[in-house]
Amino acid sequence: MKMLVLCTGNSCRSQMAEGYLRKYSDSSVEVYSAGIEAHGLNPKAVASMARDGVDISGQKSTLVDVYAAMVFDLILTVCDNAQENCPVFPSKDGTTTVRLHHSFPDPAKAQGTSEEIAEAFDMVRDQIRDYCREIIYNPS
Repeated sequence: MKMLVLCTGNSCRSQMAEGYLRKYSDSSVEVYSAGIEAHGLNPKAVASMARDGVDISGQKSTLVDVYAAMVFDLILTVCDNAQENCPVFPSKDGTTTVRLHHSFPDPAKAQGTSEEIAEAFDMVRDQIRDYCREIIYNPS
C-alpha cells in the first residue's frame, strides 16, 4: 500500500503524519508526504516529534508535483488548503484514489513564549498521532 500525506507547505503537519504512519505501519506500507508548496522541514516539528520518540529529522520537504506519476492507494490531506488544491491521482484501476481529509491547526502559526509554541506543536502532534493510529489500526 502506498500513502501520500499532503498539506500546504510540507513542513509540519504532513511531516508529523508521515513519521507516525511509518511508525505504526509495517513494511508493506510506503508513506510519502508532500506539499502544495515546499517550505522546508520545520525544526519545531522535528523537536516536537522527538519529544514523542519519533525521529523525522531525515525527512525532506517535497512538492506534490514530484509524485505526479505515482499511483497511491490512499491520500490524506491534513489541511483545508491541501484538500482544495490536491491534484487528482489515478488509482491502479483508473478511478480516483481514495482521499481522506482532516484539517489540523497549523502549529507554525502559534504565537507566544517558546514554551507556549512548543505546547501548540505538541497539541497538534498528539492529534495527528491519534489520527494516524486510527488509520493504521482501524481502517474502514
